[in-house]
Amino acid sequence: MTIPADHPRYQSLIVRERLAGSVRDGIVSLEGLVAHGRGEAFDYLIGERTTDSALLAERTAAAMIRSARHPVISVNGNTAALAAREIALLQQASGAIVEINLFHRTEERIRKISQLLESNGVTVLSGKAERIVPLSHDRALSYPEGTGKADVILVPLEDGDRCEALLKMGKAVIAIDLNPLSRTARMASLTIVDEVTRALPMITGFLMTLQEQDIVLLSRTPDNNYFLTEAMKEMDRRLAHALD
Repeated sequence: MTIPADHPRYQSLIVRERLAGSVRDGIVSLEGLVAHGRGEAFDYLIGERTTDSALLAERTAAAMIRSARHPVISVNGNTAALAAREIALLQQASGAIVEINLFHRTEERIRKISQLLESNGVTVLSGKAERIVPLSHDRALSYPEGTGKADVILVPLEDGDRCEALLKMGKAVIAIDLNPLSRTARMASLTIVDEVTRALPMITGFLMTLQEQDIVLLSRTPDNNYFLTEAMKEMDRRLAHALD
């Protein structure tokens, strides 16, 4: 059976091929490929679409970024491989700094990811990374002008350890995570339970359309438990009718 090009399942196949190629190119780690598969399973549970609660979370994220003094977008290999152009458009709309942060970090991977991002129009922060974040592994390495100064950090596809460490540093963390039960999702200031290539354009669109009164209202301390609970309710509803 041929899958229509606009069907979510077709888009998933394209994403898998892109990630597999990025592993071969040294941009995505094998561990990153496994992590993507785990997220994809949760995407099936929300119908491979942006839910109403995710849409509100994306609108809230835009308000938080707009009201930030020093917003930063923290990018890993998976995010770069999946959404380099979307990151460029979000950076243009927000003025945020884009910083690469990797668990499996080598100078070669940093160079390749930087080239991929820059070829899509992203301005990537560079310089000498320092152990700014209180962690024992290489995700501690960040830039003083990026994470060091950030008050709001958008961290698509983040890990729980770094999310917790950033919060302890006084940063507001916006996570994009398809698993509402993950440590990252539960700890973040705001979690968007959506696929990254759907979420980033939504945030960009809201950045360009939000009114000042909406920014003030939405950027106040978001109720992350609400967004996680709504995501789980949606998954429960879909599972209850999975065989219909």
